[in-house]
Amino acid sequence: MKESKGNAISYKSAVIFLFCAITAFFLLMICSRSSFLYPCNDWNDANSYFTMGKAMMNGQIIYRDLYDQKGPYLYLLYGLAYLMHHTSFAGVFVLEITAVAFFLFFCYKILRLYCSKAVSCFLLPVLGAAVLSSKSFYWGGAAEEFCLPLLSGSLYCTIKYYKEQYPKDPCLKMIFLNGISAGIIMQIKYNILGFHFAWMAMIAFSLLFRKEWKNFFKSCLLFLGGMLLTFIPWLVYFGINNALDDWYQCYVYNNVFLYSNLQQEEISLTSRIYDLAKLLYWLILDNLSYFFFIILGGVYFLLSRKIHWYEKINLLMLSGLLFLGIYVGGSNLPYYSIPLTIFTCLGTVAIGRALDKTAGKVLATHSLSRYCKIIMPTALLLSIGSSMAFSYGHSMNSYFMKQEQSSYFLYQFRDMIRQEEDPSLLNIGCLDAGLYTVADIMPTCKYFQTNGIAFDEMFQEQYRYIEEGRTQYILARDEYPEIINEKYELISSQPYEWSGMEFTYFLFRRRS
Repeated sequence: MKESKGNAISYKSAVIFLFCAITAFFLLMICSRSSFLYPCNDWNDANSYFTMGKAMMNGQIIYRDLYDQKGPYLYLLYGLAYLMHHTSFAGVFVLEITAVAFFLFFCYKILRLYCSKAVSCFLLPVLGAAVLSSKSFYWGGAAEEFCLPLLSGSLYCTIKYYKEQYPKDPCLKMIFLNGISAGIIMQIKYNILGFHFAWMAMIAFSLLFRKEWKNFFKSCLLFLGGMLLTFIPWLVYFGINNALDDWYQCYVYNNVFLYSNLQQEEISLTSRIYDLAKLLYWLILDNLSYFFFIILGGVYFLLSRKIHWYEKINLLMLSGLLFLGIYVGGSNLPYYSIPLTIFTCLGTVAIGRALDKTAGKVLATHSLSRYCKIIMPTALLLSIGSSMAFSYGHSMNSYFMKQEQSSYFLYQFRDMIRQEEDPSLLNIGCLDAGLYTVADIMPTCKYFQTNGIAFDEMFQEQYRYIEEGRTQYILARDEYPEIINEKYELISSQPYEWSGMEFTYFLFRRRS
């Protein structure tokens, strides 16, 4: 009987996950530039990840042979995407669907702690559209996007524990698995780690409060053990390739001391708090589609008498330290706030409970229960359809569907480059514009792009490549050094406009 019940639960979970995957597919089809509806994903950041992943799959050592500052697990994901398709983001699109499907699945499990199955399913596409059509989602393929399943899974674990099990001791397996999640996130983009710091701190404090000394030390060690486990593959990878120093220098030191302004002494604590408050204000205004749910959920959980005080403190700690971890360094770009979207499910909980009460009364009053097998599929189709329509109208990317691939500068430049049998390329003046991807070119210069962390070594190496004419082609944006004309000739220039900003891309070919 237990085995039969377990199989039934597994089957139901599989059906729900399939629904989440279908929802993710249709919403990402509209909201992500990785989708087949778009000519390409021309986001510089995503293309730099793709190039790093491609290099990894072709035997180059990340950080040592090619420079970028995100974590190795992100490049591994993009390497897998490269193996699926060498010259497009089709593989990235598959990985995005998988990540968002798991994100929605864990949101569903959170909803089910409070709401009926029917209402939880109905609200999932609404939640997905609110997140994916926002400005935070950006162009698709962000590092933060691939952290959503890990964050939402951990959020589900902590909400379930404090709602159903506390003050019993937490499951040690759960703590270990969440340590693994924290470790992976730390090796994707470590400023998101504030969430798991709060997650484990709440567990630790609850054990200390009850003087459970043995379980306190055991839980902390298991959590840290899970984190350390995720470092082992990279210690081996970088160790056998003599690149441990490069790993630390690129991913840790440069991000902390060169990228953020956390070290600036002239910024006082009060100024920092004021800046963070102002930043949050503008984040809310720019992303009302999901902040509406976050604020609604926050009010509901804080004011509801059915929610225990320790559940409220837990959510405040999780959201507060996640926000601080992301923004206390002083840097801000639209996609940085993607991790905050996991709290969107709290607002759908408030709406879901209201819908459950209303639906129950309507079904009972009008004797509609017998028609649930017809009503439910219709409601789900309506939810997905309306969410897709909302996404198309609100996504910052939907206009780009109209761009013809043949008229786009990347593909015009690609066709010129393909005249060479084995072309080489250097991208200067900006992050990877995507020409390495569409032309399927492996970089030969460590500083294959002009990175956001500007330091002398990068510019010196790029200038050396230009002076010596080491690549057949050079792609530049807006500006280029005069010395380029000594070894190269300009063969094409193309304008590019996005959201009121205008750029010009130049393609140079090495002189015969």
